[in-house]
Amino acid sequence: MLKIKDNVDLKELEKFGFRYIWGTTWVNDKFRINNNTRKIRIITNGSPYNIDAIYDLIKTDMVEKVEE
Repeated sequence: MLKIKDNVDLKELEKFGFRYIWGTTWVNDKFRINNNTRKIRIITNGSPYNIDAIYDLIKTDMVEKVEE
C-alpha cells in the first residue's frame, strides 16, 4: 500500500490538484488520501483511471510503500 510520508506537509498536495474535503480527506478526481493515516486509495467507478497524479507524488519523494 502507498502512503504519504509523515514528514510531508499535506498542504503540498494542492500543487498536485488535490483539495481538502470533509475535514479528513484530500481528493482529486481519481484518488483519496486520508488525513490521519495518509494512505492513498484509488477512486474508481469501473472505468480506466489515470495515475499521473500519484506518479508525480512518487517522483517528488512524497510517497512510501507500507505494509497493510
